[in-house]
Amino acid sequence: MKKVFFTVFLALCCTMGFAQLSFNVKAGLNLSSYIGDNSDHSKFKPGARVGVGMEYQFTDLVSLQPSLFFSQKGAKYSEGYDGSIIDADADVKINQLYLELPINVQLRFNIADNTNLVIATGPYLACGVGGKTKFDGGASVGSINITGDDKIDTFGNDGLDYNRFDAGWNIGLGVEFGRILVGLDTQLGFCKVMDGNAPHNANIDITLGYKF
Repeated sequence: MKKVFFTVFLALCCTMGFAQLSFNVKAGLNLSSYIGDNSDHSKFKPGARVGVGMEYQFTDLVSLQPSLFFSQKGAKYSEGYDGSIIDADADVKINQLYLELPINVQLRFNIADNTNLVIATGPYLACGVGGKTKFDGGASVGSINITGDDKIDTFGNDGLDYNRFDAGWNIGLGVEFGRILVGLDTQLGFCKVMDGNAPHNANIDITLGYKF
């Protein structure tokens, strides 16, 4: 799955001309949680987001921007929560590390000298590549029973067995100050985090970037 992500990203780079092509690096903060079934007691969990992107500008108004990010998502559950996903007499922090490929269509509006407002939207694909779930006390998640302070893998059969694949939709708003990029994005996952009556990923991120 990881090879597929890199292949798609490189293919997009190779099929676009270089005259109107630019690159960027971005880093920022995720605030992630769950929505949907059994998400009522989930809380926002902070995480890091870092990646690279390219932008092909079709016109002064319209451009296409595929990117590749490492993104930390997940959620927190507090002590005393009973549900089909988590039964906890403990605080639970679920960490999900994804390799993420968003592909956004962007609209750019000049609002001042050397300053642009950017509106972006498009799909994303994500592959879970790691992450640990931490328990401070007794709990069960799915079929896994925990006693005492412990950490287990979020993905994989030996852990929580979360689904590695995720896909969803991005909506973003950004401002370009010359080569400096500031962005606010939200993401809604279409896939359940695990099989059964389970929630979906939801995320808000704030990023700072530089355009080459």
